[in-house]
Amino acid sequence: SGFYVRNAHSPSLAELADHLHVSGSHLQRVFERWAGVSPKKLLQYLTLEHARARLGGRDSVLAAALDAGLSGPGRLHDLTVNLLAMTPGQVKAKGAGTEILYGVHPSPFGSCLLSLTEAGINWLSFFDATDHAAADPVDEIRAQWPQAVVRPDQAATGAVAARIFQGEAGPTNAPLRAVVGGSRFRLKVWEALLRIPPGQLTTYEQIAATVGRPTGARAAAGAIAHNPISYLIPCHRVIRKTAAFGGYRWGLTRKRALVAWEAARAPANSGTPAAADALPPG
Repeated sequence: SGFYVRNAHSPSLAELADHLHVSGSHLQRVFERWAGVSPKKLLQYLTLEHARARLGGRDSVLAAALDAGLSGPGRLHDLTVNLLAMTPGQVKAKGAGTEILYGVHPSPFGSCLLSLTEAGINWLSFFDATDHAAADPVDEIRAQWPQAVVRPDQAATGAVAARIFQGEAGPTNAPLRAVVGGSRFRLKVWEALLRIPPGQLTTYEQIAATVGRPTGARAAAGAIAHNPISYLIPCHRVIRKTAAFGGYRWGLTRKRALVAWEAARAPANSGTPAAADALPPG
């Protein structure tokens, strides 16, 4: 895979299928089942990871783009905006030039801190009054993007919070968009979380197996613990194989409440399958 990331010509799905003497649709199905992502998305992750490493040094945006096998900075811009909501220059500058709006709102699970970039939701966390007195939860956002402009905007974030927790329709009724950045492994784990149906549970072992790391339950748990968007990326739906709830970044009591709330709202005939069977195959 490293060759394809650094090579100016990345093979298309059709080229790979022709080389392997199989149909493109068959290759797509088999690849997604084993890797947990499509060939195109895996190539994007690999390319992005390499480009971010170059941007973290002293390389110019153009040098990073060409070294990553992209045609130029415009193509790199498209890739980073799609996966990170940040331009290459903003990645290099730790969010400089990016505006992040945040607000604190009530939810069924206590106060929530929600933040947005122009591309979508980039943070959602819960906290209690006692937590807020001890540390400002906005500090976590500032630590992630120290050079970004982070400012309160209750009106902008309030409309999104209402859609999340009250089911209110947006002005265009378009799906909410969540924007996250992380390592290839973390992104795969977070995508696996999104495939767990509401009201159902799975295990850390099953998540690890789904992303191609059958012995990596601890690594999967670590990736889950770094999920920056609670509830929407449902890390609360993962429990230990012993059926114990395990830990939760925003408190074990809140995790139990989230699971119970979703189970009560799930269709009566859906049931909750055994944890090991709850996650659809990759």
